[in-house]
Order: sequence, then C-alpha cells, then structure tokens
Amino acid sequence: MAQVGDVKSDPEKVDVTAGAGAAPAFDETKARGGADDEDEEAAVGTITTAYGTKLPPHHPNQHQDGALVHADTNDADEALQFFQAHHGEVGAATPAELRRLLRKIDRNLMPLLCLVYGLNYLDKTTVSYASIMGFKADAHLTGQDYSWVASMFYFGYLVWEWPTNRLLQRLPLAKWSAANVVLWGLVLACMAAVRSFAGAMVVRFFLGVFEAAVSPGFALFTSQWYTVREQGLRVGIWFSFNGWGQILGGFVAYGIAVGTERHPLASGLYPWQLLFLVIGLFTAAVGGVFLWWMPDNQMNARFLTPRERVLAVERIRTNQQGVGNKHFKWYQFVEALTDPVVWALVFYALVADIPNGGISNFFSQLIVSFGFTNEQSLLLGTPGGAVEVISLVVCGYLGDRYKNRLLICLSGLILSILGMLLITCLDNNGGHRVGRLIGYYLTQSSPTPFVALLSLVATNIAGWTKKTTVAALYLIGYCVGNIIGPQVFQDKDKPQYRPAEITIIVCWAACVFDILFIYLWWRRQNGLKERKRTAPGYQKLEGQEFYDLTDRENPEFTYSL
Repeated sequence: MAQVGDVKSDPEKVDVTAGAGAAPAFDETKARGGADDEDEEAAVGTITTAYGTKLPPHHPNQHQDGALVHADTNDADEALQFFQAHHGEVGAATPAELRRLLRKIDRNLMPLLCLVYGLNYLDKTTVSYASIMGFKADAHLTGQDYSWVASMFYFGYLVWEWPTNRLLQRLPLAKWSAANVVLWGLVLACMAAVRSFAGAMVVRFFLGVFEAAVSPGFALFTSQWYTVREQGLRVGIWFSFNGWGQILGGFVAYGIAVGTERHPLASGLYPWQLLFLVIGLFTAAVGGVFLWWMPDNQMNARFLTPRERVLAVERIRTNQQGVGNKHFKWYQFVEALTDPVVWALVFYALVADIPNGGISNFFSQLIVSFGFTNEQSLLLGTPGGAVEVISLVVCGYLGDRYKNRLLICLSGLILSILGMLLITCLDNNGGHRVGRLIGYYLTQSSPTPFVALLSLVATNIAGWTKKTTVAALYLIGYCVGNIIGPQVFQDKDKPQYRPAEITIIVCWAACVFDILFIYLWWRRQNGLKERKRTAPGYQKLEGQEFYDLTDRENPEFTYSL
C-alpha cells in the first residue's frame, strides 16, 4: 500500500493515499513512506551527493564518504508536517481532477500576481512620465540630479534586498508581501509633496526599500504552487505585466497631462502631483486586497478544499523542493556563495540591468530626443509595453513547451541588440526617427533572459536558505546595474546620448556569452548527476523531496534548461 504523499507512476491517476503508519522517519535504517512502484526503492540505502564530496562538518545531514545516509527530519519542509497531519484523507486523483485544480490555482493566484507586478513596474517608472510633466522644474532638479533621483530607488532596493529575502523565508509569505505593497503605494503618493532634490531622494530610497520584496516573493510563490514544467510560462505572464504597466502608465499620464491642460485643477495640484497620487493610492488599495485574499501557501488557501490542499502540495513533489522552510541553514548559505553558476547569474543581473536602469528611467526623454513632442512621447512609449508582453509570454510558453528556457530567451536579447543598433546608427533626418522608434520598441524584448533566469532561480535552486540567498544575490546584481544605468545617460550627451547607447550594446553582447555559460554548466551537472544515479549500489532516499535538500546535494534533482 502506498504511504503518505507517494506519487504513483500510473499516468491515469496520482495516489496520495496514506498508509497505516506514520510519516517518514530517518532515525532508523529504513524509511517509512516507500512506494510500491518498481522504480522506487522501499528501503533506505545511501543517497550520493551530486559531486561525491564531503560537506562541511556542521551540515545537519549525516554524511559518510560523500554519501548522505540520514536526513535531518527536525528541519524538514513544511509540506512533510502537513502530510503527517493529513495522512489517510485523500485517495487517487485523476488527470482531469488535477487539471481542474491547476485552473483553480491559476484563477485565484495569477490575477493578483499580475496586477501587483504591473504596478511594481509602473510605480518605480512613474517618475519617468513625471519628468516631462513638470516634475523636474518644480522639484528644482538640474544637471545630473534627475539621474541620481532615478538611481536612488535602487540604493534602497540594494540595502534592503538581503533582509527582505530573509523575512520572506521567516514570515508568512503573502502577509509580508502585502504589507510591502501597501507601504510602497503610500510612499509613491508622498512623491506628490516633493519640491526639492533632497525630498525626491528620500522618497525614492524608501520606494526601493518596499519594492525589494516583490520579485523574490513572487518567485517563491511560483515555485511553491507550480511544477517545473509550469513555472516558466507563469513567471513570464506575471512579469509581462511590466509591459501592461508601461501601457497603462502612458495612457494615464497622457490623460492627466491633456486633461489638466484643458481643465486646470481647482485644488492647484500640478499634473505630475495628481499622477503620483492616483497611482500611489490605487497601489495601496490593491495591497489591501492582496493581504485579504492571497494565501501564504497551499495549507492555508481558503479557495481550496481540504482534499485540494493535499493534492496541491503533492503535485509539486517532483520539483524536489517542497513549499517552505523557515530555518536559516548555514551550510546552504555557504553553498550559495561557492556555487560558480550563482555568480554567473549575478553577473547577468548586474550587466543586463545597466541598460535597463537607463532605458526605464529615460525612455520618455529618449523618445523626445527622436524628434517627438512631450505629449507624443507619452503615447508613443505604450507600444513598447506591448512588445515586452508579447516577447515574455511567447518565450515563456516556448521555453516550457520545448524544455529550453535559456536558449529560447536569447532571441529577445538578440532583438534588443538589433534595436539599439538602429537607434545608434540612424539619425533624426527624414523618416529615420521612425526607424529609431522601431529600434526602441525592439529593445523592449530585452527582459526575456532576465525573466527566464529569475524563473530558473525558482526552479533550479533548491534548499530554502540557498534559494532565498541566491534570489537576494541575483536581485542585488539587478540593483547595482540599475544604479549604474541612469549614470551612463549624462546630461552633457543629450539629446542623442550616444555613449550610453554604445554602452548598452556592449552590455547585452556580454550577456549573450554569460547565458551560454550558464546553459553549458547546468547541462554538464545534469550529466554528472545521471552518472551518480546509475552507479552500482545507488538507492534513492524515500521522502527526500520534502527534506529541504539543496540542488547540489540531491542527486535526484535535475536542472531545467
């Protein structure tokens, strides 16, 4: 009889029926919780680490000659405790039932994730719209002041990224995320009161602090609720709402700019002040809805029945990651710092976001430099958002469909390089400004590799301390790149900003080679793990999916490409 949480290999059903015994216990030479299937061993032998090397003596699991012989059951994933409390409650689930469950999860999670992530982008780039609506003059910004105001957001993000990742692991995920959404909305509304460089710097710093939780938090949500095959598309969908945020922001800013010009506000508010108030207060309201509805994990999801909660946890067993562990584990932290591919991820985030930091804060001024008016610039920026939406969703779908997110995402980066070459090589004479505008639209496909790698941090990094550490490092690289980005747009180089354009091309070219390295590295590790699994005497440790093992120490873990 199958034990708690076992997955049958029968393609027609998933059996999560509990047996008569307790949940797996690894203080004996046998593990309870074995499956009947011929491809799963019932007894515990040894589980060989991926590299066959001894781990540090403070490692909580017991190792002998590079083999893991006992797992620390006191530090297991929350999912295992959930199975212990709910054993025997559900039986076999048919594929049709699991498809209905997936649709139900999508209906209840994805709309809020998408809306909040779109606001995340809109809120930090509202200053770009405001910059051509009178904000720079009213706040007395001169020279490089605006570039520093744009960069200051990422200083706040950088300072708080590591602490907020630790809190995402330690505190209820949905509640901490929601609190940050409410706070950043209120902070953005405070921009309406700014009338000085110092005031703008302070508000932008705290906006970065509170937005620091959203990307790592949403990556954790995705890895909690979705299988490896489902994650790439879902991350692509919610990240694509950056593009929808850009579309919405352009129309809202244009409407306010034109509307207040024709019908001046009796309150005396300037158009840019109204823009910050409307978007900021709306964000805070959405944060309240997020707090009320979004569950911390499958175990407390109000929209699921008790049976569906067990199935929702069981269906992600194949991820080899569980749903969460609140304990900080030093050996996983050390492993994150010594894993070469982690630093390749950080390098990509840093170098790729130098262009992002410049373009996202200067795109309105960049379009004006092509020869368009301020009002035209607000509207002409919106198709760029559509390009981002399409490229992210298409690459996310194809990456999952063909099981190769890394190589497929390169297409977006190559299109971006071509777009920046158009901007750099063409001038504004005749119809060339249209060609430069098309080039700008092509650059909006550049986030596809960043999003693919963010989804792969959720997919390919296991062990919850290691995962949150790598997410923090990845987003710290993102911060540093975005701090540098606005500084390459020097006031003395306008209106063409030629040095900045060349810098962007060089950065993206370097990123192409970095992605190829990451692809080859993970492909090689999969080969090493396969040899370990097929070695004579190797036996799989039952229940290991929920024992918070890292991707390197778990030979059953396979890296997605």
